[in-house]
Amino acid sequence: MEILETIYAASDYVKRLLDGRCPTVGIVLGSGLGKLADQIENPLVIPYKDIPGFPVSTAIGHKGNFMVGRLGGKCVIAMQGRIHSYEGYPMAQVVLPIRVMKVIGIQYLFVSNAAGGTNLGYHVGDLMIIRDHINLLPNPLIGPNLDDFGPRFPDMTRPYDPALIRQAEAIAAEEGIALRKGVYVACTGPCYETPAEYRYFRLIGADAVGMSTTPEVIVARHSSIPVFGMSVITDVAHATDNEDYVTDGEAIVAAADAAADRMTLLFRRMVGQL
Repeated sequence: MEILETIYAASDYVKRLLDGRCPTVGIVLGSGLGKLADQIENPLVIPYKDIPGFPVSTAIGHKGNFMVGRLGGKCVIAMQGRIHSYEGYPMAQVVLPIRVMKVIGIQYLFVSNAAGGTNLGYHVGDLMIIRDHINLLPNPLIGPNLDDFGPRFPDMTRPYDPALIRQAEAIAAEEGIALRKGVYVACTGPCYETPAEYRYFRLIGADAVGMSTTPEVIVARHSSIPVFGMSVITDVAHATDNEDYVTDGEAIVAAADAAADRMTLLFRRMVGQL
């Protein structure tokens, strides 16, 4: 199967460069959340463009590298920028990095994103633990099942690991970090949401909306990898009531950057306790 050949060729390339390093935690850094990468000690940087068959990230705030090093005393592999379907890539390529991280041996996946707050109680800069999601993107498991990775019909009862959520809440309480906890909805983008779409997402139970993350989580759960997810709220639905309001990509990256220190502290301590 061609997709399997692509996965294993990319994995073999990355493994050769690791030179014996064995990452146990994979981390996906969303828009403007690259500060965590600065905390990785003695990093090995692997540009996506150098990996056979790999897509290249083109989104604002996404550098397009794997970074391998130590965080919280553990060996991690971080995606410094993710791949989105709105960039024109088929879903098999969007989730290729997660498949590669599975092959090289990760045991946990941490995902992050910048998201719009559909919950009217949310504010710019809030951190939201993702407790569940609504996927409105094409499902990455459509097509022949990759039996090497998981079953045809994987369970999604608990896409975000309850034990990791409890761990995050305990650390946040110790550090005095305020957290929200809610449901993330993923849609295709690349345009930002209309006020009517914000209302719709709120009605169907979503607290935050973005253009990523759920395909990565679905693929990780297909391979039984426990997942922890966090959204940084970078714009809010109620702002659209102002006739002069415009959703701006650069402002969203800046808002994510401003909140990244708190998320970085939380991720680093969580990884250290695994």
